Amino acid sequence: MTDTLTVKSTRRHRKLHPAAVRTMHWINAVAMIMLIGSGWKIYNDEVLFGWLHFPDWMTFGHWAQHGLQIHFFAMWLLAINGLCYLIYGFFTGRFRRKLLPISPREIIADVRDALSFKLAHDDITHYNAVQKTLYVGIMLIIAVQVLSGLAIWKPVQFQELLSLFYGFQGGRLAHFIGMTAIVGFLVIPVALALLVPKTIGAMVTGGPDVPDAPDAHPVAAQ
Repeated sequence: MTDTLTVKSTRRHRKLHPAAVRTMHWINAVAMIMLIGSGWKIYNDEVLFGWLHFPDWMTFGHWAQHGLQIHFFAMWLLAINGLCYLIYGFFTGRFRRKLLPISPREIIADVRDALSFKLAHDDITHYNAVQKTLYVGIMLIIAVQVLSGLAIWKPVQFQELLSLFYGFQGGRLAHFIGMTAIVGFLVIPVALALLVPKTIGAMVTGGPDVPDAPDAHPVAAQ
């Protein structure tokens, strides 16, 4: 009698947002809020636009130098935690599963649905094309923020980097525009929380169980 091998496929389940992702997410959120509030305090010390001045209650730090200290602390917190997040996302395949592929046709369709208030929000385990684009875009913006921040922090040591932004004021402007984009991005989770409260709850509890990739195990059959 000849033994044959059959393949038995089993599926493991995991939380939608593992503990590591939830921890890094909230650390990033706190760091970003600290960076924005302290950045506004620094901005007020030498404004780019004469008509724009942030109220003190929206800023962190009693004086501009206090804002700088908070800004530098939050900068390193975000840099270290963000690097861990990128490593985790790439090596676990989370970015590939959650953010790819991105189809221009799907983006257009989702934008059209959103404008007509027909965009579905029920399935929090799936990112639509607009969400995917926003998440990838914010990662790129943060990368530009790091470069422009380094350029205006150490303009002499990073002269070549500063030249990419056409000088110190250009670096400040790029940094300001990037901050504005990040603030706009942070509004999205708040809006989603109002529309679909379980999205924020999932980032606290881990959310529903989702199937992991199936594992194939050979099983002997007579």
